[in-house]
Amino acid sequence: MNTDYAKIGKLIKRRREKLDLTQAVLAERCEITEQYVSNIERAVSIPSTEVIMKLAAALDTTPDAFLVGSSKSPGEEWKAVADKLRPLDGRKLDLVSSFIDWLTEHPV
Repeated sequence: MNTDYAKIGKLIKRRREKLDLTQAVLAERCEITEQYVSNIERAVSIPSTEVIMKLAAALDTTPDAFLVGSSKSPGEEWKAVADKLRPLDGRKLDLVSSFIDWLTEHPV
């Protein structure tokens, strides 16, 4: 199972902004540096469980507000793609198939 730290960072940032707090204020409340808050929000740093708990308390929420839905099992991304393809008609599926062929021939 993989943890989506980018999603966790976005949720922390969204909550901080909703409470109209700066990174500096949040950092002070959590006894961490402002740079570390920035790194967590941008998924540059991976916060420990202790830091997640401090952030949740400082942001008046619970750790699960950041953690639930942030884990992915291998292969889950295929389900999301399949769900997007289901409603497409034949013409659009042909276009998607052509695009996949192109991507295969031109690795990014």
